[in-house]
Amino acid sequence: MSRIVISGTGVFTPEESISNEELVDSYNRYVEKFNSENKDVIAAGEIEALQPSSAEFIKKASGIERRYVIDKKNVLDINIMAPRLPARSNDEPSIFAEISVDAAQKALEKANLEAADIDAVIVSCSNTERAYPQIAVEVQNLLGIGGFGFDMIVGCASAAFAINVATDMIKSGSARRVLMINPEICSGHLNFCDRDSHFIFGDVCTAAIIETAESCKSDHAFEVISTKLMTKFSNNIRNNGGYLNRATPETMFDDDKLFVQNGRSVFKEVLPLVSKMITEQLADNELSADNLSRLWLHQANINMNDFLGKKIMGREPSREEQPNILQDYANTSSAGSIIAFHKYKDDLQVGDVGVLCAFGAGYSAGSMILKKYS
Repeated sequence: MSRIVISGTGVFTPEESISNEELVDSYNRYVEKFNSENKDVIAAGEIEALQPSSAEFIKKASGIERRYVIDKKNVLDINIMAPRLPARSNDEPSIFAEISVDAAQKALEKANLEAADIDAVIVSCSNTERAYPQIAVEVQNLLGIGGFGFDMIVGCASAAFAINVATDMIKSGSARRVLMINPEICSGHLNFCDRDSHFIFGDVCTAAIIETAESCKSDHAFEVISTKLMTKFSNNIRNNGGYLNRATPETMFDDDKLFVQNGRSVFKEVLPLVSKMITEQLADNELSADNLSRLWLHQANINMNDFLGKKIMGREPSREEQPNILQDYANTSSAGSIIAFHKYKDDLQVGDVGVLCAFGAGYSAGSMILKKYS
């Protein structure tokens, strides 16, 4: 059976970035305005006053220092506090397709390939901007790729699930080379008026090429040794936004139509599941933590990453062994582990082994053991 490799990766990064200080300044001005406008009902005990935030709180709670966004101006406007993206005609590329093409072209360059070399496109992310036509098919058309394309939505684990699907398709013969893309405009589903979550996410798009080792032309390819997926239903990370919201207009703009989570429960429930999954996967492949040179973990929260890294390695991993990109990108949902892989892989030597893992809403989790191939 042919060996499968990830032969190229690419990252689209928005031009604008918001620091913790800028975000907190906006949020605290919103809090002051809200409390002033609602002072009578707050005094009557009908609602609670909102509490201000701080840049120090955000960094301690998450490890995040800044995040890239598609629309900085309106996210920071206390009368809007959301991105504003002008509607595009059906004859124009959608914004999801536009950023996907950018990341895809960078991945193709890294893999020393042309778009014509690809015969399947998977767009896999937490949310897409429309139900149909699927974004993958639009990207396929814009790049001039033959074959087929489709979208997948598996929350923060979307990239890991898509790479699993891509490897299975190549093994079965239904595709030769697969372009996997993760467009994440997370600012679109983030409640910037919520103190506990307004700082979590950033916007980005990542892409990866999956193909057989025999066809690989890349100087920095990684063989996919093993993939493993897991899901377990939970409401602790949820977004009730959807096309049926208009059928219940009285609740269609409630907070639960954006990202909501019970962070403490997620920490307690997800991390044991993920560490167990990876440990079992290593054992199934006759490997141990001593064989690992790198952990490319889902970039959700620095405390979660540090806990998981220690559980997997049986000790405190170094920052070289477990690189984080949270400080610059924040949580970018499915794209986070791919960004970490993209930025921190080329220094490894042929034969070095690492684990790429992502987890999130669902609960869903996916991990893969990767070996430096070229």
